[in-house]
Amino acid sequence: MANIDDFSKLDIRVGRITNVEDVEKARKPIYKLTIDFGQEIGIRIILAGIKNFYSKEELMDRQIACLVNLDPKNIAGVESQGMILAADDENGLALMVPNKELANGSRVH
Repeated sequence: MANIDDFSKLDIRVGRITNVEDVEKARKPIYKLTIDFGQEIGIRIILAGIKNFYSKEELMDRQIACLVNLDPKNIAGVESQGMILAADDENGLALMVPNKELANGSRVH
């Protein structure tokens, strides 16, 4: 069971997707997302296995919640610097997004 101290270690921020690219070398269909987290964190590259659920056009300029303090991971020759937050069920996948416009880099509590 996780406690509040465990949760407080997670740095979850809102960022804006500024670019979406295919990752051709990946074994599974994934996107390379360029996400702007504002001045404090800056621009990050995050790889996400959401290609079967969202088009590039649907993702562009969208704000999403991401975990930004994970150790980087190399996937298909690209360093992923975080993780997007999403939920799924039998109806598909949904990104965790703010319900109103926020400053890039806003912290999720």
